[in-house]
Amino acid sequence: MDNVIPVADMVASPCIGVCTVDRARSLCIGCLRTLQEIGAWRTMTLDEKRATVALCEERAKSLTRLGKDWQPLENPAPKLP
Repeated sequence: MDNVIPVADMVASPCIGVCTVDRARSLCIGCLRTLQEIGAWRTMTLDEKRATVALCEERAKSLTRLGKDWQPLENPAPKLP
């Protein structure tokens, strides 16, 4: 049972289901992760996941999240704890 992570310590993926890459920014237009961050998510440590979520939140401050129609999202996903 040493490898069981308590639910309270888990980090939710920042994915909001708008999975389209903006080639100009090299980011997913929904979650604002890089392709490398998306691909590595399943194998990241909890600290790496927390750092990635923090990077996404920083990117969200300066970039507009877009929907699959490439229009700005009016109600982006709530901030993750």
